[in-house]
Amino acid sequence: MEDMVRHSRWAAGLAPADVEHVLGSMQERQFARGACIARAGQMVEHWMGLIDGFAKMSVASEDGRVSTLTGVSAGVWFGEGSLFKHEARRYDVFALRPTRVALMPRRTFEWLRGTSVPFNHYLQDLLNARLSLFIGALAHERLLDTDARVANCLASLFNPDLYPDAPRFLEVGQVEIGLLANVSRQRVNVALQRLQALQLIRLEKRGLTVLDLGGLVNYKAIETGAPPVRSA
Repeated sequence: MEDMVRHSRWAAGLAPADVEHVLGSMQERQFARGACIARAGQMVEHWMGLIDGFAKMSVASEDGRVSTLTGVSAGVWFGEGSLFKHEARRYDVFALRPTRVALMPRRTFEWLRGTSVPFNHYLQDLLNARLSLFIGALAHERLLDTDARVANCLASLFNPDLYPDAPRFLEVGQVEIGLLANVSRQRVNVALQRLQALQLIRLEKRGLTVLDLGGLVNYKAIETGAPPVRSA
């Protein structure tokens, strides 16, 4: 937990004594594969950061249907929106493999908001990145074919604003990718084989390695011959 906190972007703007104060207030918890890290409907009392492992955010209907919102990998902090609004969490968070989570209590979170300008700037950037992620995911769900959705799902896990230090090897299975992209495991397998044939990824025994992140981002353009999407 200490390494994650010290290497987080928001911690870089704090005085050493403030970092120690934050660390002294925090806890760490471990979750087994399939365990619920956070439950929808519960009041949010901690800002959470994934130390290692992999998790998903999802929502469920009254009849049991589940929709996955996004994946959460190591280095990501989440839950700030509910802390801002003092409301119950609106989504579940489940561990997709053994996962360790850092818990920052509300009082420490509010203290940082009240005393640190860099921390507030970090939160603004984080919320903006998350908003862009969800808008993009909605557009991809409605407009892209399955292969492009899988490509964009993988690319989203390397968003530099959300995952600044993400390694190019991603320890993730086809079932997990299917949950994140909302497609079947069998269809994920077909899409991954096509992405590998285009040399955008390399399939590994325990996951995959991204060879061309820009190619994943612009997969639809590669497929159709349209001009690639460029960042502003």
